[in-house]
Amino acid sequence: MAFNSLTFILFIFLVFCIYLRLPLRHQNILLLAASYFFYCWWDWRFSFLILTTTISDYYIGKAIYEEQSSSRKIRLLTTSVSVNLVILGFFKYCNFFIESLATFLELLGIQAHLPVLQIILPLGISYYTFRSLTYTIDVYRGQTRPAQNIIDYALFVSFFPQLVSGPIERARDLLPQITTKRSITYESLARGISLILTGYFKKIAIADSLAPFVSTAFSSPGTLSSGELLTGVYAFSFQLYADFSGYTDISRGIGLLLGFRLAENFRAPYLSKNITEFWRRWHISLSNWLRDYLYISLGGNRQGSLRTYCNLILTMLLCGLWHGAAWTYVLWGAVHGLYLMLHRIFFRNRGKEDNFRQPLMQWLLNLIKTLITFHLVAFAWILFRAVTLNDAFYYFVNLFRYEGLMRIDHTVIFACLVVICLDMVETWFETHAWLADRRMRRPVRYALAQILFISAVTAAIAHVNTLTPFIYFQF
Repeated sequence: MAFNSLTFILFIFLVFCIYLRLPLRHQNILLLAASYFFYCWWDWRFSFLILTTTISDYYIGKAIYEEQSSSRKIRLLTTSVSVNLVILGFFKYCNFFIESLATFLELLGIQAHLPVLQIILPLGISYYTFRSLTYTIDVYRGQTRPAQNIIDYALFVSFFPQLVSGPIERARDLLPQITTKRSITYESLARGISLILTGYFKKIAIADSLAPFVSTAFSSPGTLSSGELLTGVYAFSFQLYADFSGYTDISRGIGLLLGFRLAENFRAPYLSKNITEFWRRWHISLSNWLRDYLYISLGGNRQGSLRTYCNLILTMLLCGLWHGAAWTYVLWGAVHGLYLMLHRIFFRNRGKEDNFRQPLMQWLLNLIKTLITFHLVAFAWILFRAVTLNDAFYYFVNLFRYEGLMRIDHTVIFACLVVICLDMVETWFETHAWLADRRMRRPVRYALAQILFISAVTAAIAHVNTLTPFIYFQF
């Protein structure tokens, strides 16, 4: 059941109407049933995986909390981590490791005919696995109390707005909202509807409109000029962002309609002035997860510069592998690890970066930093989008031929500017919230919502035969 389908909209409407008439306890049962129905719509067989993870971690979490022995607590936590990672590893990485081993043996001159398993990747497995891991780890660390009943915990794991593509909520943030009475106000409804409409606008009007340019560029890079390939890079950069942030907006908007406040996942990442800032703004829930549960656990920056750089590289390698079972993703993660390491070497160790007293010079400096950061990120996206390393290499080679460099499609530039303007407006509202509340009267809010809605509907008509799934659903 795709978020950008009429079926899903009807599903949300039905759930919302029933939800409003129920008390808290029954609301949670309804949401749990709706979440499993939503997942089973894709493939009912894989609902047993979520159920297995849920039951396992619920009882392990209670056992960790009640256990007095530190060694037994560690064993229980190890069991939880092992169960989750074995399930994730089998379904997502089994064939990747088999194929990589076969390739390695061939390089050694050994012809290995290893069997490739016919495995379907369960929808959202990377997200609900990480969500489950945060629960048992936080209970072990004493940062959260275990859920009081399995209904509440099962809803935490499977809550449908963020089940398949995040945000990756922490138990200490979402569980209290599940167990306490939720209030639905006019402000939350207005904000929720606004987020949902904005999300559909990003997905349908921006991401889906850019999809043909991306497909053309990456399917036949050898036949295109450098300018057209650069258009493909820009198009994919903003397609991915509009697609994923659009999904997150819809997810958070649905949460607000139901009285939940889900985590913010993007803060205008393409306006970042350096790569470290980019990762504070892009896929925030994943970035924070990797920082808190992997990077810091490896030692973070507490054990000298060399160890810090190794931890950064390893964390980003695993970040790439989390996104997909392919060497293109691993190399993409390595590139970002290298970016972060170089930024720390050349800027963090120097202290504060250069600042100018003159506002114009400072603005120009910030603009240059933003453009450099964006292009570093955009060129790395080539690895993310390419099917194989050879495809990525071929794309880079043809991109830097410098033939027809000015042949950049104006439609792509316009779509990119629309996304940037949306980010700038949203950033302005966040920094001037008090003024926005005074100026944004109801008729204006309604007018803006109507504009977004009409734009989305218009684009939907143009794309009615080419409904595309959200990109991050594959992860």
